[in-house]
Order: sequence, then C-alpha cells, then structure tokens
Amino acid sequence: MRFHVLTLFPEMLEQGLCQSILGRAVQRGQLSFHMVDIRDYTEDKHGKVDDYPYGGGAGMLMQAQPVYDAYLSVAAEIAAGDSRQGDGEARPGGRVRTIYVTPQGRTFTQRLARELAQEEELVFLCGHYEGVDERVLEEIVTDYVSLGDYVLTGGELPAMVMIDAIARLVPGVLHNGESAEDESFHNDLLEYPQYSRPEVWRGKPVPEVLLSGNHKNIQAWRLERSLERTRQRRPDLYERYQMRQDFIRELAKHKRRYIHLMELLSRDMAWEVCREGKSLLLNVENTQIYVLYAESSQEAGQLLKQCGADRLWEQEHIRILVCQEDVRDFLTERYGLAVGGVCRQACYTRKESLRVQHRDIRPLTVDDLEHVAGRYPTCERAYLRQRLLAGTMYGVYMSGGETSPAGFIGIHEDGSMGMLYVDEAYRRQGLASSLEGWLVNRHLKRGEIPYCRVEDGNLAAMCLQEKLGLCLCGESMWWLEKRKNICKNFL
Repeated sequence: MRFHVLTLFPEMLEQGLCQSILGRAVQRGQLSFHMVDIRDYTEDKHGKVDDYPYGGGAGMLMQAQPVYDAYLSVAAEIAAGDSRQGDGEARPGGRVRTIYVTPQGRTFTQRLARELAQEEELVFLCGHYEGVDERVLEEIVTDYVSLGDYVLTGGELPAMVMIDAIARLVPGVLHNGESAEDESFHNDLLEYPQYSRPEVWRGKPVPEVLLSGNHKNIQAWRLERSLERTRQRRPDLYERYQMRQDFIRELAKHKRRYIHLMELLSRDMAWEVCREGKSLLLNVENTQIYVLYAESSQEAGQLLKQCGADRLWEQEHIRILVCQEDVRDFLTERYGLAVGGVCRQACYTRKESLRVQHRDIRPLTVDDLEHVAGRYPTCERAYLRQRLLAGTMYGVYMSGGETSPAGFIGIHEDGSMGMLYVDEAYRRQGLASSLEGWLVNRHLKRGEIPYCRVEDGNLAAMCLQEKLGLCLCGESMWWLEKRKNICKNFL
C-alpha cells in the first residue's frame, strides 16, 4: 500500500512514520511513503504558498495553485504506476482517494481505518495556517476527515495518526494477523487488560488464570474483562454491543438459515443501513453487498421504504442476499432486480478442529493473480485481485519447492468460505478437504463459526460439506443483483 502526503513539512512525517513496525514494513515492501513538499510547486520566486483571505480575517490561507500542482504530480505518478502494472483495471471514480485532514470532517474511527486499508493508494492533504483555498479542495478532495473536535497547528500530526492506524491493518504489516482483530474497538468492545513479566510487581500479581495455560479459560476471562471495561468506560459501545448480541441470540434459533447474519454481526463486518421491528438491512463493509432479513415481503417493503430504497438501488453494481421466497419475488417485481444465483448455506457448529492431511498451506499474494484467475473464472479478475490484496486467499503446496499452489481457497467479502479449486492433476488426493478443513480451523481459532454457500445442484460440494461435518441448510437463498456475475459467493 502506498501513502502520498502533500505537506509543508515532509521531514516531520518521514521521521515519524519510517520507524519501528511501519519502518520495517517499508523495508519489506509492504508499505511505501511518498512525501510531497507543496513548496516545490509554488510559482512564487520567494517560495511563498500562502496569502491573505478575501473578505479579511485573521491568519493566512494556503493558495490553490501550489496545492493543485503538487496533487497533479502525485496523480501522474499513480497513473504511470497503474500503466506499468498492466492490469487494465479502471480506478473507481477516476481518481485516487484523497483525504483532507480538517476538524470539519467526519470523525476518524476504526471502521473508517479498515475501509481505507482496502485502498492501494491514498493521498493525504495536510493544511496549515487558517486552511486551504476552497476551490482546490473542491477539485481534489474525496474525504474530509477529523481526529476530533479540537484544532491543531497543522494537518501533519493527525495525518500520521490516521496513516499509522490504516497501515497496521494492511496484511503482513503486523506479522501476527490476529493482533489487529483483538484490540480496542473490535466488535464494539475495548481491549482486555494485558500483563507481562514479572509475575508480581509492587505487590500486584498477574491474574492466576493467565498463568494456567488453559486457553479456553483465558479466552473467557479476557471476554469478561473486556465487557466489564467497556461497560465502565464506554457505556455507549456497551449498549450497542448488547443490542447486537440480543439479535444474534434470536437468529441462533435458526442457525443454519441465518448463520451469515450472525457472523456478519459478531465479526463486526457490516453496518446497519436500517432497522424496522424485526427487519434489518445490513451493508457488508467496503462492498456493495447487502443482506436483508425480513419475515415477510410486507416487512421488507416497510423497511426499504424507511431507508429510501429507490436511492439505494441507484448504485451501479448492487447485490442483495435474501432468504425468503416472497421477499425475493417482491424485490424482483418492485425494483427489477434479477436472480443471480441460488444457493444453500452450510455451517460448522462443533468446537473440535478438523484433521488436515496436507499441511503446507500458505497465504497467496497478488503475484498469484494470473494463476488463480486462470483457474477460477467464476469470479471476475478485479474481485480475485481484491481478495488477494486483502490477504484472504490460501494455497496448498505438494512440495516446498513449488512456486504455484496445487489448489486454493479463500474468504469472500462477506466472511463466507469459497473460491475452492484443486488442479485436475491433484484431485482425489484429499486437497479440497485439507484446504477447507484448514480454513475451518482458522475460523475456530478466531472464535468464529465457519460457514459457506453451495450452489444448488453442486453435489460434489454438498458431499464435501457432509464429509467435513458441516450442517447443510435445507432451504435455499437467493442473490439478487443489477449486474450479473460480479462474483458468485459459493465454494
């Protein structure tokens, strides 16, 4: 991931960002920082980049011309990089995501950090003095973001804070993929207390459970402390967490049918677009995928009316997952959505790990795109590339010297397992079972319920689920979409 920062003080950011974990990620090629000195682009012979604001007022204002020209230099470099990459992928919206650091923007949150971490390139504009000429902001800025309701002398410090929060979510930066998931604000809970050596310090011992080696008890203790800390320090988050848990418990009465909703909520992978009685519309984070829960078409209609469905369907590539046949008919007739796929869900409800015969399973990278795309045409190339960049695809290797996997599996945007494929030469050797079993175990380790969707009529995939002990739902569900074949979220 590459960060471009338009600033008057590039050395300040270089010294702050190229140290410790982020510095090592730069050395490994996982991150890149490009600091652009706005003064280099001024046309004033004295290097001036500011002037008095029209209409009077205290302070000086950064001029439009040097900021704009600095931005154009970055845009040209990004375009050249896209051309060299040769993927042929059009950049959404035609321009790179550009963030203006300002107290007038929306508040920066962990959810926004996760959203921005999905980008390959980000531009930050750091203001100074009394701000920046509004005309250039209108030309280049896509996001106005604030650290909070206070004012600083410049945008460099908040830009560094945001970059640090975003960069650590890039796959591989932290080395331990679990650590970013277990910290403050994950799933609306604050992090549990942490302890290190010595066992006793100033008469205060480490809690005995942490020394027991019993991982189940340790996890239970951490959740209890996390809940207690959240209730005491952030009652707003605690209330939101409890509401979500109540809804999950209600859905659990029909776990096989609603496992996708339960996991989206418990993994904090979706946000509520609208809620009306027992009906709920969720948007899967950073996607145009929506999941609708309603017990009847009448409830679905009331919910969609409340949230302004006509505006919702204006999105170009929207996909919506529904579980009820009458709701499906209502949406296809009322909004002209087409059925893009019929599937059944399967979930692993036991706690025991599965046996994995072939253990050489490793994360794939974007360098594996040609291999994966050539073997899995069901998904569009851009989607596969996005999953590879997100670090959610894994390959199995038959020997340590192989450069390409004999098979692979991945996690879809909505958290379901899928994209399972084994090369023909290696079939009937248990590789598919090993891949899915390995991924099931990974979910279990993270405290999640593994689940997948199987396309109706795919008997081989259904047999695999039964072999591995996944419970198959007896009822179908439907993908409705405006544009077909974006990606079928099946195995």
